[in-house]
Amino acid sequence: MSKNLTLRVAGLSRKTTVRSVAVCLALAAIAIVCALLALTLGRHPLSLAEVVSAFLPGADARDRLVVVEWRAPRAAAALIFGACLGLSGAVFQVLLRNPLGSPDIIGLNSGAFTGVIGVIILGGSGYLAYAAGAVIGGLGAAALVYLLAYRRGIQGFRFIIVGIALGAMLNSVNTWFSVKADLDVSLHAAVWGAGTLNIVDWPPVIAAGIIAALLFCLMPYAARRLRQMELGDDQAAILGIAVERTKVVLVVIGVGLTALVTAVAGPISFVALASPQIARRLTGTGGVDVVGSALVGAVLLTAADLLAQYAVPDAALPVGAVTVCLGGLYLVWLLFRESRKV
Repeated sequence: MSKNLTLRVAGLSRKTTVRSVAVCLALAAIAIVCALLALTLGRHPLSLAEVVSAFLPGADARDRLVVVEWRAPRAAAALIFGACLGLSGAVFQVLLRNPLGSPDIIGLNSGAFTGVIGVIILGGSGYLAYAAGAVIGGLGAAALVYLLAYRRGIQGFRFIIVGIALGAMLNSVNTWFSVKADLDVSLHAAVWGAGTLNIVDWPPVIAAGIIAALLFCLMPYAARRLRQMELGDDQAAILGIAVERTKVVLVVIGVGLTALVTAVAGPISFVALASPQIARRLTGTGGVDVVGSALVGAVLLTAADLLAQYAVPDAALPVGAVTVCLGGLYLVWLLFRESRKV
């Protein structure tokens, strides 16, 4: 059994284990290595020393353009967005007490994408407009699923079934738009809908990073509430938790984490689904591990983006296509495992 530890940072304390800390450090190292590989690989390969020098004054103009302007925003986006998706998946899987409870399965990604499409139809452009559309669409989808699934409280299985049905409806709406819209607008939406980091640059990444940092500051509150919610609604209520209000707050946090990713890169599937379960198995914790989930998400998305860029020669795939392929295999395994339990 792993030795228990109590970590204290800025007046906050958290009980953990030596194994969990070691796994999180290893995951952080792997994510950094993947990000560094993303900065060095490409048609203009660079050494690690050249990558570092590209950020310093007096750097070679070509190296600086390739590293700082082209590759670094994509690497930073993969790290930030992977962490956001991992955290969002952890929030929803604890709330719904089901490993299938993630924003891509229950229709929230589709709702956020529908919101972005609405902005495009209205002629909006830029990250702030897309972010607003994604947040409104995601929250609207979450509110609709919540209302349709509410029966004297929220039960995870009902919420998931309603979310799958709503997601299918929203996907139909998104497909209809792609067929009926003007060709240029339809192509723009189609590229967005595939989930891609091919077109990211610094302004939206910085804006998303600031929003993500604000949401990350709420995670100590969310982690504490999630641990209490894992005990069940009745036990959480005995502990003095306003259960339904807490669920609404956590849903807003989870939707916000998903929406800021969708606003920049489009809907990226299966990272939120797989990250919490992988983190739980690696760290050996019986409950939610928000730090581990965020780090696993960062590793998964940075690794998937490397595959998207270099798995097929002379073809830059959307990272969403890679995560769908990998996530599909994971989903089959998960469904098989859950069916054996039943």
